[in-house]
Amino acid sequence: MITMEKQGLFKKFVEIFKVEDQVRLFFSPGRINLIGEHTDYNGGNVFPAAITFGTYGVVREREDHWVRLYSENFPDKGIIEFSLDALEYDTAHNWANYPKGMIRYVQESIGTLPNGFDLLIHGNIPNGAGLSSSASIEMLMGVILDEVYNLKIDRVELVKLGQKVENKFIGVNSGIMDQFAIGMGKENCGILLDCQTLTYEYAPLNLENHKIIIMNTNKRRELADSKYNERRAQCEEALCRLQAKLDIEALGGLTEEQFEAHRELIGDELLEKRAKHAVYENARTIKALTALKEGNLAYFGELMNASHTSLKDDYEVTGIELDTLVSAAWNQEGTVGARMTGAGFGGCAIALVDKNYVDLFIKEVGESYKERMGYEATFYVASIGDGTKELKGELIR
Repeated sequence: MITMEKQGLFKKFVEIFKVEDQVRLFFSPGRINLIGEHTDYNGGNVFPAAITFGTYGVVREREDHWVRLYSENFPDKGIIEFSLDALEYDTAHNWANYPKGMIRYVQESIGTLPNGFDLLIHGNIPNGAGLSSSASIEMLMGVILDEVYNLKIDRVELVKLGQKVENKFIGVNSGIMDQFAIGMGKENCGILLDCQTLTYEYAPLNLENHKIIIMNTNKRRELADSKYNERRAQCEEALCRLQAKLDIEALGGLTEEQFEAHRELIGDELLEKRAKHAVYENARTIKALTALKEGNLAYFGELMNASHTSLKDDYEVTGIELDTLVSAAWNQEGTVGARMTGAGFGGCAIALVDKNYVDLFIKEVGESYKERMGYEATFYVASIGDGTKELKGELIR
């Protein structure tokens, strides 16, 4: 966000809330997942990274127990307000249920906050694109509460509270990857995360000669209304059948060889396909980390391509929009690899592209997509940034 936009944030805060002193600015990124899709809730590994698109928050403490929220992304909703003593889910509160849920679980963890606050939010993550705008808001709220009230909550514990908001407050049965990547992100680094143990490792992304291109299908995906929960249930059923003879806690505990030796225990072709994706995708994630450490981007690109094929054929979460984008990307000179990212059913894909071909890539893939779908895709050149934090001294008054 450029300086003028930061200045606009402060002016908008003053316009909405009629106060201008003691305000603070925070930023919470979105995330992409470089590889390792639908493995997080299957106890496997993921390899996400925080990006420099995200959610800004301008906040000021109040003297009473009221919370007032305003989003520039949903101006028609106006100011949404509630008391710290009334933090139930409310359909009428729309987007504000994400920060509300975070406030509720933070209070359950540390006790009632001493006072409320006013918060203006501005996000530049495309809504419904699958870059995790909801987790960005959750972690924004968590870090704001932690910093403003000096709560000293361990960051991984905040990440867990963010996932709890999705699971228990919103009702989406998602894994922990989104909140972890957003809360723990590091500039120019990916994070290899074991979703079963929450052990993690930063991996430098040395992409001097390549760019990560985010390709938005512009088809909104509503995670709670998608078949996401159905896929999760199918994997849980496959795991249950494997556990009849195998001592494993999650599909992520199986190697490819172990899966092939015991897949007949599942006894259902569809469930086998779902489980195969979880196992093989987890293995691809480990191979990808090694490839990046060795600087072998060509092999990393092959793994990206194989990931998309598995998501298309075995997990069946891509759809014509994502498949059209990725297929067009594969056909472009300079493309190292491409795949969908996020939950699927619309949203975004990513491509690793030689920097000398970026403009041509966007032109050619964009034309191919519009010809097939009848409307345009949107392209973003992504940078890998830090996790959620306060931007001290950056709020322009």
